[in-house]
Amino acid sequence: MKKQKNQRKFKDEVKKGDKVVTLGGIHGKIAEIRDSVFILDIENGGKIKIEKSAISMEYTDQVNKKS
Repeated sequence: MKKQKNQRKFKDEVKKGDKVVTLGGIHGKIAEIRDSVFILDIENGGKIKIEKSAISMEYTDQVNKKS
């Protein structure tokens, strides 16, 4: 339950400009936040819409530690 609470807190605190990784392994930067979705900027100027539940706290933390 503690892990779920941390995951929910993480998703609520994500803001525009943050680099994230999805559960499917897609890397991107938050371009826009809507009700239940994020719009991610991906390579070559592409954008993708994903559900907030698709963001991985663990993968995002790992990627941001390496940067």
